[in-house]
Amino acid sequence: MNSITTSEELKAAIQQLELQQADELILLKEQYYKTKEGFKLTNLIKSKFKETISDPGLKTDAINAAIGFTSGILARKLMIGKTINPFKKLLGIAVEMLVAGSVTKNADGIKSAGSSIFNILFRKKEVQDKA
Repeated sequence: MNSITTSEELKAAIQQLELQQADELILLKEQYYKTKEGFKLTNLIKSKFKETISDPGLKTDAINAAIGFTSGILARKLMIGKTINPFKKLLGIAVEMLVAGSVTKNADGIKSAGSSIFNILFRKKEVQDKA
C-alpha cells in the first residue's frame, strides 16, 4: 500500500475502505441469510431426502428388496395356496421368508439370468417374425 502524505489522500483512502466495508457487510448479510435458510428443519430434511434418493446403491437395494419380497409372496401362494390350516400357513410364511431372503441376496444374478432368458425368447420371436 502506498504511504499517505496528504489529507486528501487520507480522506480518499478512508472513503475507499468505507466502501469496501459496506460491500463486505452486504456479502456477510447474504451469507448469513443463506446459512440461516440452510439450517431450517424443512430445508435440512429436504436436502437429506434428495441426498438419499440420489444414492444409486439405495435404488438398487430397494429394487432387490422388492424383487425378493414379490418372489417370496409368489412362492408362498404357489406352494400353499389358500388354506385354513394353521400349520400350512406357518409353513407358507417360512417359505416366503426363505425365498425372499435368498432372492434378495442373489438378485443381481437372478436379474441377469432373467434378462438373458428374455433376450433369448425375444430374439426367437423376432427371427420367427422375419421368416
